[in-house]
Formats: sequence, structure tokens, C-alpha cells
Amino acid sequence: MDRTTIMLPPELKIRASNQARKMRISLVQFIREALKKSLEGENERVANDDSLFLDKAVFDGMAPEDLASDHDGYLYGDRQ
Repeated sequence: MDRTTIMLPPELKIRASNQARKMRISLVQFIREALKKSLEGENERVANDDSLFLDKAVFDGMAPEDLASDHDGYLYGDRQ
């Protein structure tokens, strides 16, 4: 394992220490487990919260040749 020093606000350290004591584990173990749990769900949260991944519609038709370069015009109607 690598040794890492972190700075915590006093209230957060107190809360974490109290929770670790209730769980009968060390503060270090509590922080490891909390960090691991947070990171394991990271990819799920991104996929579940991002509208890009939630949108299941697929455009299957013709598109104008200048769609990429003039997308604002198509989206907002300010084409000239």
C-alpha cells in the first residue's frame, strides 16, 4: 500500500471517526471502504445521469452536408 496524507475539515473527520467506531473498524479502513465504494459506482452514475447515454433515439435518415459546421443554425434557427 502507498501512504497518503489527506486534509479533512474537523467536522468531517469527527463524523467519519464516529462512524468507524460504530462499525468497529479503524478510521483508515473506513476511509478506504468509503472511497472504494464511491469509485465502484462512478461509471454507473455517469451513465445513469448523463442525458447523452439516456437518449436511446437513433437518427436513421438523410442529413444536410453542412450539419456539423452549421449545427447552431439548425438547432437555433439563425441560419442565413
